[in-house]
Amino acid sequence: MSSLPRKKQMLGLFGWLAVVVAAAAIGSAASIRAGSFYAQLARPDWAPPSEIFGPVWSVLYALMGLAAWLVWRVDGWRRARVALVLFCVQLVLNALWSWLFFGWHLGAAAFVDIIVLWVLVAATLVAFWRVRPLAGGLLVPYLLWVGFAAALNWSVWQLNPRWLG
Repeated sequence: MSSLPRKKQMLGLFGWLAVVVAAAAIGSAASIRAGSFYAQLARPDWAPPSEIFGPVWSVLYALMGLAAWLVWRVDGWRRARVALVLFCVQLVLNALWSWLFFGWHLGAAAFVDIIVLWVLVAATLVAFWRVRPLAGGLLVPYLLWVGFAAALNWSVWQLNPRWLG
């Protein structure tokens, strides 16, 4: 499917995974004390325990990196520039959310961020699908999780106006 040399494809895979890991690391820097902060917050009955988030996000980040690589390897940036730029922009919003919610305790701003993030993930999914359907499909769990996270963000913010003003 790709006209790129195998060595360049493998470097690309590691590159896209590194980009995703960098975004995850930036976001997780704000989440160092997230477990204790999250435990203090009133949460809806359907909120998962804090230990669920790490494994879920690890799988989602791996799928995201793989999806970006699949799109990139079709013809590099030439064919998929818009799709890959969308991907990078949504990664920035993804990392920013952790800072807004956990680092700075800004529930409203975090909610706005996650709604815009969901829209960008949906747009990225469609753009990826047009280049390589499998890549778009790999983003479906991410889109669903961000939708769930948006509902949780809203609920926790509403239940904790003192903590997440």
